[in-house]
Amino acid sequence: MNDITDTAPSDELSESLSRAIGERYLTYALSTIMHRALPDARDGLKPVHRRILYAMRELRLSSNGGFRKSAKISGDVMGNYHPHGDAAIYDAMARLAQDFNVRYPLVDGQGNFGNIDGDNPAASRYTEARMTAVAEALLEGLNEDAVDFRENYDGTLTEPVVLPAAFPNLLANGSSGIAVGMATNIPPHNIEELCNACLHLIKSPNARDETLLEHVPGPDFPTGGVLVEPRENILEAYRTGRGSFRLRCRWEVEELGRGQWQVVVTEIPYQVQKSKLIEKIAEIIQTKKIPILGDVRDESADDVRLVLEPKSKNVSPDVLMNMLYRHSDLEVRFSLNMNVLIDGLTPKVCSLREVLQAFLAHRREVLLRRSRYRLDKIDHRLEVLEGYIVAFLNLDRVIEIIRTEDEPKPVMMAEFDLTDVQTEAILNMRLRSLRRLEEMELKREHEALLLERAGLEDLLASEELQWQRIAEQLRETRRQFGRTYEGGARRTTFAEAGVVEEVPLEAMIDREPVTVVCSQMGWIRAMKGHIALDQEFKFKDGDGPRFAFHAETTDRLLVFGTNGRFYTVSASTLPGGRGMGEPLRLMVDLPNEAEIVDLFTHEAGRRLLVASSAGDGFIVPEVDVLAQTRTGRQVLNVRGDTVAKVCHPVSGDHVAVVGENRKVLVFPIDELPEMGRGKGVRLQKYKDGGLSDLTTFTLTEGLSWKDPAGRTRTQTELEEWTGKRAGAGRMAPRGFPRDNRFN
Repeated sequence: MNDITDTAPSDELSESLSRAIGERYLTYALSTIMHRALPDARDGLKPVHRRILYAMRELRLSSNGGFRKSAKISGDVMGNYHPHGDAAIYDAMARLAQDFNVRYPLVDGQGNFGNIDGDNPAASRYTEARMTAVAEALLEGLNEDAVDFRENYDGTLTEPVVLPAAFPNLLANGSSGIAVGMATNIPPHNIEELCNACLHLIKSPNARDETLLEHVPGPDFPTGGVLVEPRENILEAYRTGRGSFRLRCRWEVEELGRGQWQVVVTEIPYQVQKSKLIEKIAEIIQTKKIPILGDVRDESADDVRLVLEPKSKNVSPDVLMNMLYRHSDLEVRFSLNMNVLIDGLTPKVCSLREVLQAFLAHRREVLLRRSRYRLDKIDHRLEVLEGYIVAFLNLDRVIEIIRTEDEPKPVMMAEFDLTDVQTEAILNMRLRSLRRLEEMELKREHEALLLERAGLEDLLASEELQWQRIAEQLRETRRQFGRTYEGGARRTTFAEAGVVEEVPLEAMIDREPVTVVCSQMGWIRAMKGHIALDQEFKFKDGDGPRFAFHAETTDRLLVFGTNGRFYTVSASTLPGGRGMGEPLRLMVDLPNEAEIVDLFTHEAGRRLLVASSAGDGFIVPEVDVLAQTRTGRQVLNVRGDTVAKVCHPVSGDHVAVVGENRKVLVFPIDELPEMGRGKGVRLQKYKDGGLSDLTTFTLTEGLSWKDPAGRTRTQTELEEWTGKRAGAGRMAPRGFPRDNRFN
């Protein structure tokens, strides 16, 4: 059997495969960038939207005409121009009809086209559509050679490469898309403000971004809202083409009498689904993240009306809304990424000025092409009119030639020096046009066309006249779609965000006394009022009392587990005392293998001494153990069989430690470090066993403990047990409890 040692063919195959994959992926990436995801800076449309509008124009679905089934429209788009799924085409068309998604809808829909709750449109066979006046403004001039046309996907028809676009649709309606390696996200703006900015750019082509911001102060979202982004941030975003805008809901306070009130949200941020927003707020109420919030109701009809009811009137509506801004989508950030196709070819992140300049350059090109087209039409008509005039001046001879000659055309051309076009027009003239009145009308039309032709030639020769004409068109567009147009007035207003301060829990809920009861199995509840702690409480069978103490609804409770983690629970979120409560493990993520070491009320400024069963420990400020999440905060590091054993508030100047071997050691508290997290230092040395309990006390007052009879005993002479930290200690004093615990 021969050995195969030559690997060159496989290397060549690998290299060619790599090149082939690279080339094909590059082709796919370019196709995605240019034909799907990124809009054209000139008309602000992607190919699917452009084809939808062009197909509707071909179907003669004008804004004042009749409606056609959406299935017919999407079918024509798919069959003639856009060889993709009809579902994708219909979704794109439906979005153009949604006034909560598109600032200036391009499709006038009849039927269910979805709603702000996030419900999908009805099937295309149930809905009908036509163009809006705004869409017609984008198409104006298509039949006047305003733009280039190209063949459709199968070469049987032609479609426009770009639309003439009478206004900057890219900014007016915004756009979003994700391509390969790049994305775009542009918010909607107000047409009147955009036209003002374009007019200013025509006067001052090198206008500064700060000046443009006076005309376009910021986005104008279809759902309104309040923009709270500082002006300098908006300016930077428009200058670089990248940034973000903070957008809040619009709300008002309704007085209900007797000091009661409720907040009514009338506008929600852009692209926030109302149903999901309500679900989120309901979850906040259920988890009691904002204890002052009592209820949320959706009273919306055609307008938005979300009612937020507070639990207490003690807090101002501003405090409630500031908390909701932080925890819900009543405030969102809208990212700006002005990544567009310049001239339909080159993707580029543009500034506001660059986008407007690209639109103006496009409008100038459209103006020049339409003017040349009109000039050609005028020249053709003038040629025909001159022939008509010759015919009227020699009417009898023309009639004679037509009646007597077998081939009148060449005879007329030779006798009157007419062109082929003129002769053909004369021969096709109707008899009723041979009136004297018609001759006068022809001369007037001829003179008017000559004047128009001279004006067009002046326009084509003068850049200044061209910009004047473009400015006139923009003023007309501003008049048509400005503040007098239905929905044309600015909807999004501006305000300062203000400082959203951390609101203390005490300020958000009513302060009421409760008695916290926790069983041995970890079932916890809060009973109203301060109940005597020595009374009997009911527990489940096989369960018994573990912790019982007085607290208030504004308190935060600290739970210390054997895993060395501290968990924080708000007393206001505890279940009521009518039942047996709920397992504490459902409120925090305490593992099943971990037990509760201690449960107590948080006191600001206090320090805690934590220790493990191995006899290691340290002091930690109580404020450092507060946790913001259910998972808690790891403070005492433990490994293997070692568990967290003790958590004791620090008071006094000495520490007393007792081990399972009943040896007691007393040492100054200054020998312990203060840390935020760690294993700690050795408190007491053991040959066998580990730590049993510890306490802190003032040396001059003596060490106290309770004997089996419940009486407090105090040992003042402690020289025998006093030593250095990490010592072994001496046997406990006479009368020390057999359970090796100080309390």
